[in-house]
Amino acid sequence: MSTQAVSATTQSGQLKNLLLATWAFTISFWAWNMIAPLAVRYTGELALSAGQKSILVATPVLVGSVGRILAGALTDRYGGRLMFPVLMLAAAPFVLLVALAGNIGSFTLLLVFGFFLGIAGTTFAVGIPFANAWYQKSRRGFATGVFGMGMGGTALSSFFTPRFVEWFGYTTTHVILAVALVASAALMWFTLEDAPAWRPNDDPVLPKLAAAIKLPVTWQMSFLYAVAFGGFVAFSTYLPTFLKDVYDFDLTAAGTRTAGFAIAAVLCRPLGGVLSDRLGPRAVASVSFGGAAVLAVLMSLTPPVELAAGTVFVLMAAFLGLGTGAVFTWVAQLAPPARVGAVTGLVGAAGGLGGFFPPLVMGATYDAASHSYTIGLLLLCVVAAIALTYTLVGIRKRSAATIP
Repeated sequence: MSTQAVSATTQSGQLKNLLLATWAFTISFWAWNMIAPLAVRYTGELALSAGQKSILVATPVLVGSVGRILAGALTDRYGGRLMFPVLMLAAAPFVLLVALAGNIGSFTLLLVFGFFLGIAGTTFAVGIPFANAWYQKSRRGFATGVFGMGMGGTALSSFFTPRFVEWFGYTTTHVILAVALVASAALMWFTLEDAPAWRPNDDPVLPKLAAAIKLPVTWQMSFLYAVAFGGFVAFSTYLPTFLKDVYDFDLTAAGTRTAGFAIAAVLCRPLGGVLSDRLGPRAVASVSFGGAAVLAVLMSLTPPVELAAGTVFVLMAAFLGLGTGAVFTWVAQLAPPARVGAVTGLVGAAGGLGGFFPPLVMGATYDAASHSYTIGLLLLCVVAAIALTYTLVGIRKRSAATIP
């Protein structure tokens, strides 16, 4: 086969496999975010306090975060073609069990099954090294940005989950998603391919993770991703509750607006990757964190609906989306190829954990008398400002030296 033919085949494989991986990520994230759009329903039916509601929404984020560490390391060894379907099949039963817990009205079981539902969120750590392996270094910002659009699964969940419950019923909605996970797992198994250049890393998992932890890039990007992606996850999971408490939107109206927030972030993630390929991730990340700090202050002022509030929330989503694209372009540029999965798992875990704590903080700082989250939003401003400062002066160009 000629070099030109080989190149054409590789390019075709790049697009096909990137789109398939993005779909796997999308449907997984829909499952991961299954509880949050129905939090208002659970609150009413189970008479949950603000703290209980926050814990319920944040619980799936925990496993989806910490589990990425293992998922990323295992992807280095087994590849995305195996890991995607395995994780989706593992998550499917817990979608059904969440429905069972909701039907019997058990807050405890919702927490337990929601915890394991977090398995669906670990697919992120599979897709980043999978996409990196298919693309040359100069286009990895584009590849990881496109794959990152799969976080739009949260938008699909926010928009469709409440509507599916209205159209088909609570239990049937969960059955539909479980079937979609199983069908998508089958699709990945029969059509997905690991990149020709990918080679399994058979190093033991624990030493591999220990080696990744020693890399400066792991710690640097973990902090930045905890702010950028953590902010996105926190808003996309807690925003229905926020909109209900502050603006008195019902379940469907809050879900629609949360979907709009998530779509804005999803569209800006690949833009952040492409701009980082051209301008450098430091510049894009700086714009992201600076914008997020300003917008957090504006949110705390409770802008009126619809135009003012909608504009502020969409811009916040856009800046966070740019930041997520920039951070993983930085990871792709600085992480050693053999460690990309392990580094991705650790950084992804930090991002997920960054989304775990803010809903708890928001619930703890909510002022029921004034229907405001002022303290929590001002804390977000402070954290974003710290991230901006660290991006500008805390990461030296060669500080992410690799280890053998």
